[in-house]
Amino acid sequence: MRLPIFQVDAFTGCVFRGNPAAVMPLETWLEDEILQAIATENNLSETAFVRPTGEDGVFELRWFTPTVEVPLCGHATLASAFVLMTEVNLALEQVAFETRSGRLEVRRNGDRYTMDFPALEVRPAERPERAISAVGGTPKTVMKSNNWLFVYEREQEVAGLDISVSALASALAEDDRNAGVICTALAADHRADFVSRFFAPCHGIPEDPVTGSAHCSLVPYWARRLGRAHLHALQISARGGELFCCDRGTRVEIAGRAVKYMEGIAEIPTAP
Repeated sequence: MRLPIFQVDAFTGCVFRGNPAAVMPLETWLEDEILQAIATENNLSETAFVRPTGEDGVFELRWFTPTVEVPLCGHATLASAFVLMTEVNLALEQVAFETRSGRLEVRRNGDRYTMDFPALEVRPAERPERAISAVGGTPKTVMKSNNWLFVYEREQEVAGLDISVSALASALAEDDRNAGVICTALAADHRADFVSRFFAPCHGIPEDPVTGSAHCSLVPYWARRLGRAHLHALQISARGGELFCCDRGTRVEIAGRAVKYMEGIAEIPTAP
């Protein structure tokens, strides 16, 4: 079976930065074992699979890390919308995705793609000392939504974190293996509002380059703290990425650029 596949760098305007995602448009779903095998073979933080529903501009969307299917992914959603609007149907200016996290809409606005995602409330939580020790540094505040949120005093602390992947995976597996750790601080030098990094070793992702879904928690937190809805965010991984966000109460808007790095044909066997 020969299927088209694209690799897109999301939350960036140039290749080799942002977060790479594979996008595979399908006409019908393959077996889950084959979808997971494709994602494992790609060895990217996410591989997205999209198929049309029969309704104009509406698609089903699923996301897989190298080890597991996940309920929400931002950069692969952006990459999927980019592929649909620039490679599959150039007339599209907006798409909707039916996902495990409900309907997610993406619209094109110039060279940016704006995603409408659910807002996730973060609450104060008891400090998970093993996870903190594995991540490093001393967060001033610890909160929790679907992920842990560690808030540091300065950007330099977040940038300098040198995590122990195995120790963090062990700590999270004991506490909540579905959770990752978001580390965040105010941005230095006023070049953005806040910065972050994201670690999810239990999902096969030691550090995610740019994490749209993490901003479902980050945007409400920083909007309340800074007293404004519109926020400019940087994810300060080695590759780096830029996000333009807006707090809409129960929803958040997360916008970014994307660029195609590669397209090709995947040779898929009938069984993994």
